[in-house]
Amino acid sequence: MNRNAISPTKKVQKNPRLIAVSILNRVGKGAFAEPLVDEALSGDHPPATPDRALLTNLVYGVLRRQGFLDWVITRFYSGDADRMAPGIKNILRVALFQFFFTERIPSFAIVNEAVKTAKKLFPGRQGLVNAVLRNFLRQRDQLVFPDEKSDPIRHLAVVHSHPRWLVAKLADNFGLTEAAAICKANNEVPTLTLRINRLNASRDQAAEMLQAEGARVMPTSLSPDGLQLIAIPRPIRELSSYQSGLFYIQDEASQLISRLVLPRPGDIVLDLCAGAGGKTTHLAELMGNEGAIFAVDIKQDRIAELNKTAGRLGIKIIKGYVADARGILPQEIPRLFDRILVDAPCCGLGTLRRNPEIKWRLKMEDIPALTATQLALLLNAADYLKDGGHLIYATCSLLPEENEDLVDQFLQLRNDFQLCRPGPAIPDQLVDHR
Repeated sequence: MNRNAISPTKKVQKNPRLIAVSILNRVGKGAFAEPLVDEALSGDHPPATPDRALLTNLVYGVLRRQGFLDWVITRFYSGDADRMAPGIKNILRVALFQFFFTERIPSFAIVNEAVKTAKKLFPGRQGLVNAVLRNFLRQRDQLVFPDEKSDPIRHLAVVHSHPRWLVAKLADNFGLTEAAAICKANNEVPTLTLRINRLNASRDQAAEMLQAEGARVMPTSLSPDGLQLIAIPRPIRELSSYQSGLFYIQDEASQLISRLVLPRPGDIVLDLCAGAGGKTTHLAELMGNEGAIFAVDIKQDRIAELNKTAGRLGIKIIKGYVADARGILPQEIPRLFDRILVDAPCCGLGTLRRNPEIKWRLKMEDIPALTATQLALLLNAADYLKDGGHLIYATCSLLPEENEDLVDQFLQLRNDFQLCRPGPAIPDQLVDHR
């Protein structure tokens, strides 16, 4: 046997920085980070345990701080940074992120790992990476950020790493102070939140089961169905409680939408933009698995994922359909519903902590097309609602033109509808009392 051959029983541990750069390269081409990170952490040869957190931190940290990191690169690269190869830029981003936002990693180790990554992925370009980082180490104390008083928008855009147009739009809508707070919050690391499947257990029972598997959890403060995951001994999808349908991974705010719908056992419900089924399955749980939910989405893979999730959670009342919800729905779908949820496609600005790549893809000119789609969805949904039924419109956007302004526009076109107050399931501090 060749002594240099790798034993087939020996695990090959992968370099988290190399994986992070490879993931960021794919995200730059249009992929989303979450499934790529999940794949890297659950593959046949995942990184060693201490490196798992580093990999996650590097990928999401770079995406959150990309604008700031790119601004730094322009200060220490003598060429045109806009024309730099994206892969090289990602190596520099990963290295600079470690300099600014991690602790206990020596400078020489950061530079050496970046050079090794460049040599592996871009042979012959490691000298460029080394030169930029050495230049940064020599002159980092000379960094001067845009002046907050003379150009507050640019200052916020650089320091809090958001596109300048987006900072300006937030400032126009909410004022500079609130815009700064929003941008800062967007860069925070979100907690992982679980929605308990009440078909299988109460929240207290679920907490006990998770703790028996070594997890640490605490109840969410706003959603009665949520548990915050504080610590976990292994990947969450490897837990027997996950595989047996005890919970679904879902942010706390998202859990409140189904509570806002307030479905009753036996209702006939339409979920017009079901996606992968997070809210759809929650509706079914709140209905006690009694009644019927017709779930519509324009993409086949989302409906397939919804069906898979419903099976894992033990839900029997969901029927999925692939269709454009702006037009006539498939004839198998009933004509009138008790409850309709339009969880509309939107700019996603309320999810930037979880999906930071969105802010680098979204353009100001995208907003009008989104609002046109949202209005078309609402108008179509209105034709499928029973007299006395409830139509619930939800987005994960912060922008008034996708929320209050859009609802006002709908009400002007459909004066047979009226606004109603949220039910008691929504905490009072979240209700606009104007």
